[in-house]
Amino acid sequence: MPTTPGVYTYYDSEGTVIYVGKAVNLKRRVSSYFNRTHDVVRTNLLVRAIADVSYIVVPTEQDALNLENSMIKEYKPRYNVLLKDDKSYPWIVVTNEYFPRVFMTRERLKDGSKYFGPYTDTASAKTVLNLVHELYPIRNCRHAITPDYLARGKGKLCLEFHMKKCGGCCVGMVDPKEYAESIERIKLILKGETGQLLTYLKAQMTELAEEMRFEEAHELKKKYDLIERYQSKSVIISQVLDQIDVFGISDEGDKDVFVNYMHLRRGAVVKALTLHYTRSMEETTGQILDYAMSEISERLGVKYDEVVISTLPSTEHEGVNFVVPQRGDRAKLLQMSARNALQARKDFEAQREKLNPEQRVTKTLTRIQQDFRLPELPRHIECFDNSNIQGTNPVSSCVVFRNAKPAKKDYRHFIIKTVEGPDDFASMKEVLTRRYTRLLQESPDDLPQLIVVDGGKGQLSAAVEALDSIGLRGVISVVGIAKRLEEIYFPGDSIPLYIDKNSETLKVIQHMRDEAHRFGITHHRNRRSKTQTISELDNISGIGPKTKEILLRKFRSVARIKQATPAQLTELIGHSKATLLHSALHPGSPESTDNNQ
Repeated sequence: MPTTPGVYTYYDSEGTVIYVGKAVNLKRRVSSYFNRTHDVVRTNLLVRAIADVSYIVVPTEQDALNLENSMIKEYKPRYNVLLKDDKSYPWIVVTNEYFPRVFMTRERLKDGSKYFGPYTDTASAKTVLNLVHELYPIRNCRHAITPDYLARGKGKLCLEFHMKKCGGCCVGMVDPKEYAESIERIKLILKGETGQLLTYLKAQMTELAEEMRFEEAHELKKKYDLIERYQSKSVIISQVLDQIDVFGISDEGDKDVFVNYMHLRRGAVVKALTLHYTRSMEETTGQILDYAMSEISERLGVKYDEVVISTLPSTEHEGVNFVVPQRGDRAKLLQMSARNALQARKDFEAQREKLNPEQRVTKTLTRIQQDFRLPELPRHIECFDNSNIQGTNPVSSCVVFRNAKPAKKDYRHFIIKTVEGPDDFASMKEVLTRRYTRLLQESPDDLPQLIVVDGGKGQLSAAVEALDSIGLRGVISVVGIAKRLEEIYFPGDSIPLYIDKNSETLKVIQHMRDEAHRFGITHHRNRRSKTQTISELDNISGIGPKTKEILLRKFRSVARIKQATPAQLTELIGHSKATLLHSALHPGSPESTDNNQ
């Protein structure tokens, strides 16, 4: 299962929904039911009754909560005891009146009003509502104010007017056009465009802080944080969508096509199903969509009215309104449905690879073969990298990948022998010549199909010269990978290849390059450290290999030997050698001067 947010559904052996739950991480949450015995008896009973499971992935945890709520109300599962009541999440409504009101409600009526939400965090909804009323003097009285009501002059100014929270709508002191403009701005804020609110709050906080009113500023800061976190509009539940069907498709042009179906009722997703089709000929996406619509209609008894899709079906469906959205709620729902279809594809491929691991390897190697125009599958690839610091201790590393995976037992280090100074090109030529001359002599049947050199045109040219000198040019393919933009260079071609950043080919090549770099750097550091250690002790006359071994076994490093006292050294290697060693490691010290005298 995926590790994304979503809602999971458990079914019994008869196919009845017995539990609906939400999760931030679907895989972790669902597996927690089955990997232990639970303390709560009811949970154990639930697990025993589970015969099947399905899930829907969603963008956020809040969407998961909304979807869980709507599905529980639809199916009323027996084990969802805490959510079996009919309590709904609150909405903020802008009423359909001459002077509209803005308030919070849990009831949605079909009276032309606009509903925004739902809000899973009631405190967030109240904060938004309070701030909207602070920004705009909107009435909150329940009078049915109409032009006739105003003409009769029965209105009376209330306390809200004197507190400057209302402009006096009931007595005609407010211009309906100006009031309508304020309502439109409020709608923009409730749709999620909270920038205006945040700017207002920030200014208020700054003003209060300058006046040393820190407690009040802190209260506003809490409101500011709430506004930043809140989402006024859920993908899962929409105030403008009543009953529609959504089809998301994952079609990558291969044999397998996945179609996800979602059904919305009263603006909430209540049903979801994913179908898997395998092309037998050259069926188009539109034809497969036809099959899916027929299958859903037959299996679930669905009669289509409005269908949201990304691709029109190949045949006409009488009485069905097809919508291909570009933005808005429908586009978000289509995107979510397509994400579920793609997840079904990933699940299918993961299961297939689990049953047949060789299939994934072959797919990856085939991709590399196509990208690099190789004559055969590159089951054996070798990558080379040079390491040196200011020309000292130059080494080169060779890492070996078999079937696109590291074969660490075959890794090799090379100490540069014929090149003086930091010359990467000559070093590359030397190492490849040595590597493949020896391989030809010892294991001619184990030559790689591809060589990757870490570097651009210069390193690649050196590699080509090496292969030429030993007669392997044309037998083994070779490419160079430059570090800056991950461009791939081919012999004789000055224009590099830029591979898709998400391509399996680039991932394998980058992995090889990183492994070669790590392996080479580690060896280079060890050599440099060993050289420093050997040179410092070897230059001391009278300290032989055996004495050096005793010292390093005891103190582990030259630095610790330097920190040892003359008494400690004398106890270990005797007075005479201890005196020589201490004098050599601490020239000019009082002890050294006394010993020399």
